[in-house]
Amino acid sequence: MSNFKSAISGKQGAVRHKQQAPPKMNLASYHQIAFLLESKVISPLLSMGLIFIIFVNLGFAQGISGSKHDFSELGWSNGELCNSCHAPHNTINAPDAPLWNHTLSEATYTLYTSNSLEGITEQPGSQSKLCLSCHDGTVALDSYGGVTGSNHLTGDANFGSDLSNDHPIGIAWNHTDWGSLDCGNCHWSMPLPFFNRKVECSSCHDAHNASNNDHFLRIAGSALCLNCHGK
Repeated sequence: MSNFKSAISGKQGAVRHKQQAPPKMNLASYHQIAFLLESKVISPLLSMGLIFIIFVNLGFAQGISGSKHDFSELGWSNGELCNSCHAPHNTINAPDAPLWNHTLSEATYTLYTSNSLEGITEQPGSQSKLCLSCHDGTVALDSYGGVTGSNHLTGDANFGSDLSNDHPIGIAWNHTDWGSLDCGNCHWSMPLPFFNRKVECSSCHDAHNASNNDHFLRIAGSALCLNCHGK
């Protein structure tokens, strides 16, 4: 009888183990799936299922609450945490932005250049334009939902339209030696995602996650730089 109870107990334990919640996934996972889809490694149907699982597990609000991207204590926000960027209805058609609600910048930027730069910088891509819709200072923080606001970023957070002294964005990652390259080093396991095969603001920063530091870096400190520049 004791052996029977042990067997039942073990089976129930196995069931409980199988029912444990899946691990949290970060935003980079979405773009890894997008790369696989673009490369025809996985089917569109499978990718849709994976993307749904990722968004269920992201927990965006938890990473924003209490951070510098939490405007809910400011009067113009009406106590809302998400609405200055996202809304469920009547949103702006912005590439790469789910249910975008904030007015986009129309600025043209002065780009980074250097004698040591390998590659050609282009105007920031759609992912970076989401960030710059507040951080270039041409659009107010409270310009969202079809309303024109008046509260602009100030200080170091306002980059302006001159990006010549900032890490280049809108720059393609160009490989110099395809023969020895393992694509998986960057596109599968690398925690710093590319966007349309380019480095953008969100390659280094995750606007929904301030767990590492105040600058929303995906990895804290020099370890972030070495993910690309140490290879």
